[in-house]
Amino acid sequence: MLVFWKENLVLLAVPKTGSTAIEGALAPRASMVLRDPPQLKHAPCYRYKRFLRPFFIQAGGQTPELMAIVRNPIDWLGSWYRYRTRDDLIGHENSTRDVSFDDFVLEYCKGNPAPYANVGSQNKFLRINDGELGVEHLFRYEATDIWRGYLEDRLGMEITLKQKNVSPQMPLALSPEVETRLRDKRAAEFEVWGMARHG
Repeated sequence: MLVFWKENLVLLAVPKTGSTAIEGALAPRASMVLRDPPQLKHAPCYRYKRFLRPFFIQAGGQTPELMAIVRNPIDWLGSWYRYRTRDDLIGHENSTRDVSFDDFVLEYCKGNPAPYANVGSQNKFLRINDGELGVEHLFRYEATDIWRGYLEDRLGMEITLKQKNVSPQMPLALSPEVETRLRDKRAAEFEVWGMARHG
């Protein structure tokens, strides 16, 4: 999470949406960088609104606008899947080394998935109250030029991104049947991605 006090902006770090690379580029410019522990770095909207927003209001008398980046759900799950194939996770309950991508996604669709597929929800990250979107500025991860341009204008700087915390590369394909099930069971994930700016 990055706080830009003068610009009245907080950039929330949705996991697996390039947040580490963005932090690397913008941390020197930020008023505050919340990077540890992960529960703080990746604090979702509802946690921010409950704990951090009151603190910021009290400290400076202003309510920062919230920005976030959301990724196509299939690509987002692919990033999680590849990330959990790492050698250092072999033998760990979170490892996806011996699981197919289809089986990973099918497990993710369950109400109580196994640890290796328990990766959270972009939709839940971004919602507050009774389903209200918790951020004022939501961008699609895939539309890099759009969100980078917005940040460059808002912060008055040129942004150069360097890849960090990259998942291992491998070809992934979701079968049509599993994609249909994912879109049915996790429709809200596609809905919130559809709400994001991409042009």
